[in-house]
Amino acid sequence: MKQQTAQVRWERRTQNPLLALAVVFAVAYAVPIVAPDAPAGVHRACSATEWVVWAVFAADYLVRLVLAPAKWLFVRSHPLDLLAVLLPLVRPLRLLRLVSTLLLAGHRARMASQIGLTAHVGGAVVGLLMFGSLAVLEVERDAPEGNIKTLGDAVWWSFTTMTTVGYGDHSPTTGLGRVLAVGLMLSGIALLGVVTANIAAWFISRFERDDAHERRQTALLEALTREVGELRAEVGRLHAGEPAVPRQASGSGVSSPTP
Repeated sequence: MKQQTAQVRWERRTQNPLLALAVVFAVAYAVPIVAPDAPAGVHRACSATEWVVWAVFAADYLVRLVLAPAKWLFVRSHPLDLLAVLLPLVRPLRLLRLVSTLLLAGHRARMASQIGLTAHVGGAVVGLLMFGSLAVLEVERDAPEGNIKTLGDAVWWSFTTMTTVGYGDHSPTTGLGRVLAVGLMLSGIALLGVVTANIAAWFISRFERDDAHERRQTALLEALTREVGELRAEVGRLHAGEPAVPRQASGSGVSSPTP
């Protein structure tokens, strides 16, 4: 139990710093794509930053694995996290570091409450748009038959792809670009579905609270109505000279008069 408590405490303490590191990773990933003519030192610094952020997320996974009371169960219940840790080691491509860091950061965002989760998922939608645009621009910009040549083209393509509108004015022509398109479509549908479901759940819970309050008010009014009816009956019996019938005190707090 102490190990489980330590794991939860670690996850709560490191959630916000790791999400901040994900933002740093986003900047480091975007700079070489948006500014390809930047000095070589800038590109090297951005690449090093990407590796450092990925290493921090990988270390976080290992710490949670050590703190988990059932380690094999932890591994089986977090397969995407394990894949994200191992993926960049197989082939150190920038795109693989992007995918792995997004998977690891997304796991930490899922630990928030319902309102926090909606905010995190909304941020994930924006982040997915940005990363999808940058990734497809990096892949398609130098393709001989590519038609996604600017950041504006890539952002427009990401919007139409995530919403499955697909106007067709911009589309990937390389194999890797089409793989990115499939991933963006599936991720976009899933994330937008989560946002819709959380908003609907919030409205339903709000309506349930209002209904419970109305039911309590109705029950109180019915109890008071019964109490008033009993008091009027006793008053009538007193005026007629009949002995008062003893009554038990009701939940409204009104006591029975004595004869």
